[in-house]
Amino acid sequence: MALMLERQPRVESAPALTPVEKATRQSTIIELQDVVKSYRSGGVEVQALRGVSLQVQRGEMVAIMGASGCGKTTLLNCMSGLDSIDSGVVSIDGTDIATLNDKKKTSYRAQNMGFIFQTYNLLPVLSAVENVELPLVVSGTNAGEARRRALEALERVDLAVKANQRPAQLSGGQRQRVTIARSIVNNPAIVWADEPTGALDSKTANDIVTLMETLNRDHNQTFVLVTHDAAIGKRCHRLVRMSDGSIVSEERA
Repeated sequence: MALMLERQPRVESAPALTPVEKATRQSTIIELQDVVKSYRSGGVEVQALRGVSLQVQRGEMVAIMGASGCGKTTLLNCMSGLDSIDSGVVSIDGTDIATLNDKKKTSYRAQNMGFIFQTYNLLPVLSAVENVELPLVVSGTNAGEARRRALEALERVDLAVKANQRPAQLSGGQRQRVTIARSIVNNPAIVWADEPTGALDSKTANDIVTLMETLNRDHNQTFVLVTHDAAIGKRCHRLVRMSDGSIVSEERA
């Protein structure tokens, strides 16, 4: 279910806010406090996150960057509830997701979050519209409503004309647009993106980032992106840099 902000009274004499100012004046939607995560690899314990604390505001677009193995994907997975944490707090819009059991956590993600991955994760036997409507069907939405909302999502990413084509019939950029449509079909408050342009050429990558910027601006959806591309990081409201499982710096656009 989409999370809506109350409309604030308009002050005629005040200058228009920049996207960054809008983001920073809104409420906190993601809050991490001293998050620790470790795992075992080859019999050795690896500390992936070392007491990470972070806040993300509703409507903000945040990029997480750092060298390979620094913990950025682990951080994304822990924030979104895809991975458990050893200690600390991960609060999403006031809900401590670490306290939810697997069933409730899955349901919470389905209702409040969208996911975009580098590898698309589209089912090859399904058409574009069937891939997009899948999260709705799984969560119990009736078939007619799921199809209507899936077509609307494809329209929002300018791919409605490809609704009946399967992934193999689409270009890389078109497949990623299907993935984005699937991520927003439930009108999520937060969209998580792990290297969303990593498999795309530079022009297509630019188009995909522009699309995400538009969704962020027009629908006030919070985007958290893991990326290795500094150009993408500069287009976000804030750039968070990681090293050895810790946040080492934060920069605003």
